[in-house]
Amino acid sequence: MKAPALALSAQRPSISLLGTSALLFEAPGALDLAPQQRIWALAHEAQGWPEVREAVPGMNNLMLTFARPPRDHAELAGLQDRLLSAWEAAQPLPLEGRVIELPVVYGGEGGPHMADVVAHTGLSVDEIVTLHSAPLYPVYALGSHPGYCYLGGMDPRIATPRRKVPVLSIPGGAVSIGGAQTGVSASAGPSGWNTIGSTVMSFSTRRKIRRPCCGQAT
Repeated sequence: MKAPALALSAQRPSISLLGTSALLFEAPGALDLAPQQRIWALAHEAQGWPEVREAVPGMNNLMLTFARPPRDHAELAGLQDRLLSAWEAAQPLPLEGRVIELPVVYGGEGGPHMADVVAHTGLSVDEIVTLHSAPLYPVYALGSHPGYCYLGGMDPRIATPRRKVPVLSIPGGAVSIGGAQTGVSASAGPSGWNTIGSTVMSFSTRRKIRRPCCGQAT
């Protein structure tokens, strides 16, 4: 069950408690690079606050874990106000990265849900491949499992809703579409996204990735 929101407005960010150990800041508006860069800037600032143990950026959101649980509502409200003020002042933070070209095989055994994307979009396989492989995708966030890359910048014409029934396991290297997002799986695991292809690129899960990079599917 989702915790009650501390700030609710279509025009303002939303802040929700995650138990007693963390809170979730959700930025307003659609997924885009500029607001995501503001999330990175907010994470960079909040990481230095004494009451914050860790600032973890996600897709259009930021999770803050507490160094210790807030003692009372006033302390929690103070952190909320500080967070909202920092968001208003945050400027997009462009992070340096490197371009990684991923060799992707679309469809076939490695892309079992390509037909579902075709059915939803009304596009041909060739059109989907062309649209999916064209952008230079910034890595907006890492999550789901170590090394998983949430990529931004996918062409909205191939956006496809997440699957109603998740797949229990997809292989590492799976390239998938979930809503307006696309991503590359670093290791095997469950997924509710539509897998349209696969890459043989090996992702190391032993090293912490500190900076977003970009991926070019081909």
